[in-house]
Amino acid sequence: MTSAKHFATATFMGLSSLCAAGAVNAQSSLTITPMAEELEAPWGIAPMPGGGLLVTEKAGRLIYQKDGARHEVSGLPEVAVVGQGGLLDITLAEDFAQSRLLFLTYAKPQEGGGAGTALASARLSEDTRSLENLTELFAMKPGSNGGQHFGSRVVEAPDGTLLVTIGERGDRPAAQDRSTHNGSIIRVNRDGSVPDDNPFVDMPDVLPEIWSYGHRNPQGAGLDLEGRLWVSEHGAKGGDEVNRITKGTNYGWPVISYGEHYSGAKIGEGTSREGMAQPEFYWDPSIAPAGLVVYSGAQFPEWKGDIFVGSLKFDYIARLSGDPLEEVQQIKTAETARVRDVVEGPEGAIWFISEGNGTVYRMTP
Repeated sequence: MTSAKHFATATFMGLSSLCAAGAVNAQSSLTITPMAEELEAPWGIAPMPGGGLLVTEKAGRLIYQKDGARHEVSGLPEVAVVGQGGLLDITLAEDFAQSRLLFLTYAKPQEGGGAGTALASARLSEDTRSLENLTELFAMKPGSNGGQHFGSRVVEAPDGTLLVTIGERGDRPAAQDRSTHNGSIIRVNRDGSVPDDNPFVDMPDVLPEIWSYGHRNPQGAGLDLEGRLWVSEHGAKGGDEVNRITKGTNYGWPVISYGEHYSGAKIGEGTSREGMAQPEFYWDPSIAPAGLVVYSGAQFPEWKGDIFVGSLKFDYIARLSGDPLEEVQQIKTAETARVRDVVEGPEGAIWFISEGNGTVYRMTP
């Protein structure tokens, strides 16, 4: 694992390129088009093959929009809308054009109170108005009261398994406790079963769905061009991270961190410990990183393999590139107010959610 790369965030007016020779002058070469407006706390987007898009609203609505017309999609699971929890991510299956299958993450109400991150699959009806065959694939154990740190993104890996990011729900020590799902990335099959090659299968007192652990609150996730998972996750006061996820790895929270508690107190033991992975990149001060995509280069060949991460705090999209990883550009416009999600559409455009504007945008050359 490479050592952490530190970049202290600066705030810029307009669009800026940082330390990148030949970087695109985004101000003159980008077109940013609103695709869905007047949304309430939009959280996840799924541009669809053939046009149209699906977008989740945290309060528990799934919206379909195409060519200026929209409607609400029925058939959702029961959702706990509490704090940061609600209806969260949406991802289309790789074979969506044939199967119409999609995956949702959400905060699920639990018996006796509280909520936990859950994953479901469903089929979008031919008329796009309802979800069919809704199936819960996973629900975190044990869940808890409070509204913090649900994660949560879902990514379909090249082998067809599903990877879901889960925050530690505000219970810091639980991120090191593998008898809970708190602060982990879990991996399940499309039917919700546990893959035989998960790292902790058949280990006593360890939940078999866990793929990696020691995470605080990963709210961005995407595959690179080699099919490897990358996540962006919130630190405390400083120490927001970008991590490349590997099987069975401990990412250190709350034992190590490049940030500090909001009180100013030190976190854990410092910035490193044997057996705990270093981030590929971190921010200090925090930018509140949300959605993440690793770009294919389809419409912007010069950005092939670069990582794009939305900032909720500083209202921009970070472009990261190189080895070691560096933040080489900040895309900052009136449209990038609280960027909640960033994805690549079927045609190679970069789509993003501005939670601040209640709008989904498409970015093209």
